[in-house]
Amino acid sequence: MTAPHRLRLPAEPPPPLRGHLPFADVPGAGDPIEVTSRWLTRGGRPWFPVSGEFHFTRCPAGEWEEELLKMKAGGVTAVAAYVIWIHHEETEGDLRFDGDRDLRRFAELCARHGLDLIPRIGPWVHAEVRGGGLPDWVLARTDAPRTDHPAYLAPVRRWYAALAEQLRGLDRGSGGPVVAVQIENELYDQPGHLLTLKRTAQEAGLAAPLWTSTAWGGVQLPQDELLPLYGGYTETFWTEADGGWPDTCRKHFFFTHQRDDEGIGADLRPTTVRGGDPQVPADRFPWATCELGGGMAVAYHRRPRVDAADIGALGLTKIGCGSVWQGYYMFHGGTNPRGRHTFLQESHATGYPNDLPLLTYDFQAPLGEYGQYRPSYDELRLQHLLLADFGQLIAPMRSVLPERLPTGQDDRETLRWAVRGDGRSGFLFVNNHQPHEPLPDHTDVSFTVDFPDAPPLTLPATPVMVRRGTYFCWPLRLDLGGLRLEWATAQVVCVLDGTGGGVEDSGDADAGRPVLVLAAIDGITPELALDARTVKAVRAPSGDLTTVGDRLLVTGLRPGTDTLVEVDTADGRRVDLLVLDAATARTAYRGPAWGADRLVLCDGGVVFDTHRDEVRVHSRSPEPSFAVLPAPRAAPAAAAGTVKETADGVFARYTLVAAAEGPGATDGPGGTGRTLPVALVRAPGEAPPTATGVLGRAGAPADEHYDTVAAEYHVPVPDDLPPGTLLRVHWTGDTGRAYVGDRLVADQFYSGRVWDLAVDRLRTEGDPGTEGLRLKVLPLPAGAPVHIPDRTGDTPLPARIDRVEWLTVHTLPFRAG
Repeated sequence: MTAPHRLRLPAEPPPPLRGHLPFADVPGAGDPIEVTSRWLTRGGRPWFPVSGEFHFTRCPAGEWEEELLKMKAGGVTAVAAYVIWIHHEETEGDLRFDGDRDLRRFAELCARHGLDLIPRIGPWVHAEVRGGGLPDWVLARTDAPRTDHPAYLAPVRRWYAALAEQLRGLDRGSGGPVVAVQIENELYDQPGHLLTLKRTAQEAGLAAPLWTSTAWGGVQLPQDELLPLYGGYTETFWTEADGGWPDTCRKHFFFTHQRDDEGIGADLRPTTVRGGDPQVPADRFPWATCELGGGMAVAYHRRPRVDAADIGALGLTKIGCGSVWQGYYMFHGGTNPRGRHTFLQESHATGYPNDLPLLTYDFQAPLGEYGQYRPSYDELRLQHLLLADFGQLIAPMRSVLPERLPTGQDDRETLRWAVRGDGRSGFLFVNNHQPHEPLPDHTDVSFTVDFPDAPPLTLPATPVMVRRGTYFCWPLRLDLGGLRLEWATAQVVCVLDGTGGGVEDSGDADAGRPVLVLAAIDGITPELALDARTVKAVRAPSGDLTTVGDRLLVTGLRPGTDTLVEVDTADGRRVDLLVLDAATARTAYRGPAWGADRLVLCDGGVVFDTHRDEVRVHSRSPEPSFAVLPAPRAAPAAAAGTVKETADGVFARYTLVAAAEGPGATDGPGGTGRTLPVALVRAPGEAPPTATGVLGRAGAPADEHYDTVAAEYHVPVPDDLPPGTLLRVHWTGDTGRAYVGDRLVADQFYSGRVWDLAVDRLRTEGDPGTEGLRLKVLPLPAGAPVHIPDRTGDTPLPARIDRVEWLTVHTLPFRAG
């Protein structure tokens, strides 16, 4: 057996620095928000927000509510949204906040569903938008954008004033959802200008308890005026086609206390150019993030493909590193709106180093361009369930690294782990996954954690194998309703019918009992170690009970929906532990439903009800479905797929369409595929030569090639396809465009993924039932300097569509008892 991995938690540090930032909440407007030097508080309690980026101007307004509810069901508590100036005022003086640009309605929907809002107001936002979001007329007016030059600040004042009017009465001081405002984006060397922008926004009437700024690239910020927010991505589209996997991405799969990522935005700022060092002392601000990679865009020259495990491992690792705010970019993909005279994406034609697709901004996000649900949504939701119940415990806990650290970013042999803990308890984090370069299995693994105010823990009792590709979080000395759980070799998911860690006794030993939900780790048999001094009796449906000193070990459990370990505590209370298998846990949704705190397990059609042991709901189809909060007091008669208004809020039911992606992909669990006839109208010609643009990078093919060289296919679209139907194109080639009649409705750069199109969107662009869908696909020439995953060398790719399917969605009946 190998020696245990060891870590020593230091003595509790001095209290965090408070009140050093001029962020003022309005008294009496809800729970006040405060920033300390180590964590955030809300209503005087530690607060661990989860924010997800969703660009409302890249999604039809009619879909906003449904998509916001999906985000909320995924554990997102705050919606971050760039407010993209060029989308609202492409022509000077024609300032639009109607339809898909209605910022106020979007903010009101967030408020209606209990979601915080973080407008990222620019003026420059990047977001892969033409001019970084600055309208052409602004750029034509001055040679000094993003400075205090009067010719730039004059239109900025008008822009901020317009935003303030849209958000009037929706700031948190007025009881609204706006908890933070981000100034500018990725401006690393002009603290004076950032302060000018903040003051300008405040003078215009914008208000928020938090004012934030991106902090990568050695940023210089005005002293104690903006909360620095960090990021980290699993992949990049903005690096060279032949550059391999960037080191700036690799480091995010290690436990480290280095917050900066000099690689973000390096397409516009070389990594050797930094704002200064040091500019943001780590001991003065909490580790908060706004751009953890929820996916990645594709550029023409570099088209990375991101897997769910990449996103999940990065997110969990950042919690272990010390993050107190999980912010994802993007959480929901989108589609670029059309400009009046041109498309609005960044491109070589606008001086940008990378060519982006004209319309799609799917970003491989957990919720895709059309609201498709991807496996990364499940991975992150599992972590967000943990944070919802235990974030207030984790946020104040310091991240501590083990005695034996990896020797560098090329070290793939040293096990990567960390602990967040206080003097007596904590959470142990392990990451044994990274993209592109698989990590090895680790056998006979055990850990020793030395606590300053309690005896050391060596766990588990039986060493385990940590398989390649796994990542997890184990509890250490968790107090739960009279029971002390010394450890569990299973991941904490949530607590039902309790407030999470340190649940208070409701006075009703039966109705108020907490149920700790745990998720087994692939390859590791769950082991529960209970403090025997807190236990009177234990009942387990499987497994063995062994007393070792002051610990009662529950081993040999067979995880599943019936693995409920019932514990009578020494002080007369009851605590249950539900140990789910890894696959089922990833289908779990949590929320109150008609008076009971419930865990909805979509895959097996199971509703676990803490008041009635178990209620089974049978589904006619395997597709996942879930109830979205807030739920009414009584069950409404809601038809499948509808949203029904109630006095207490909205009862919603959605079926998420899972995108099975990659070469040879089959349907995911979200739909039943039915093949549509596809007719080849024109065979492809010879692939056009690859053009180059800014920095010598390959550029997207010219428009005329789609009329002369592209293979063209016709796909009939039946009139009776139900709402929410997706067309899924299995294809290969270089680039593709989709048309209804002569109108371009979608485009894509090939990266080995399927290409989805939403029938509902097609119908807004014309009459696909009459005209059908025209798909044009260009071949990729041999030797093209383009990175495409799984492409061998510089081989050509033929222009070909193998099949087109339409995916219908079904709902899972949801009953109370």
